[in-house]
Amino acid sequence: MTPPVRKVCLGGSFNPVHYGHLLCARAAAEAVGAQKVVLIPTAVSPLKMQESDLAPASDRLEMCRLATEGIADFELDDREIRRGNASFTIDTARELKKSGWSEVTWLIGADLLPGLPKWHESDALLNEVRFVLMARPRWSVGGVDLPVKYAALLKNVVPVPQIDISASEIRRRLGAGLPIDFFTPPSVVRYIRDRGLYR
Repeated sequence: MTPPVRKVCLGGSFNPVHYGHLLCARAAAEAVGAQKVVLIPTAVSPLKMQESDLAPASDRLEMCRLATEGIADFELDDREIRRGNASFTIDTARELKKSGWSEVTWLIGADLLPGLPKWHESDALLNEVRFVLMARPRWSVGGVDLPVKYAALLKNVVPVPQIDISASEIRRRLGAGLPIDFFTPPSVVRYIRDRGLYR
């Protein structure tokens, strides 16, 4: 009998998706012995509800599809976009378990750890999800006073490529009329150009 494929989830607004997302997620998946990364774009991130340059959900989903098309160790899950409204990780984790996942492993940037206690139903979330933290460039937990159960997640930090690419820098460059080649896959660059996004 073939063992089940181990998967890890990476949620986010992906506004737009870029090589930092893809390479770091793959490295984290390999570090924990998973065979697939599942990208889960948010409909509306509760952490970014005031973001004025958020591309429509349909465009962000399509950019994720283009970025991972034909790449065997990535798949795309549109459940948060189909649900609409604010996207809460706890809701998605519960849905995944109802659909047959025995364990939900969720990747987050290690820089998000200090804010994790403020996530929706955060205590319940710790019971539903195994968090794996990706060490980001210039990341440090120094000086942050975390509750014990959140500080315990520091044992789940995994090394990933230190790629200092951000979606906000891509949007800034586009707004300034600068090229974004080498920040994100060529198919995404073309899509952004053809749709006139972030101008």
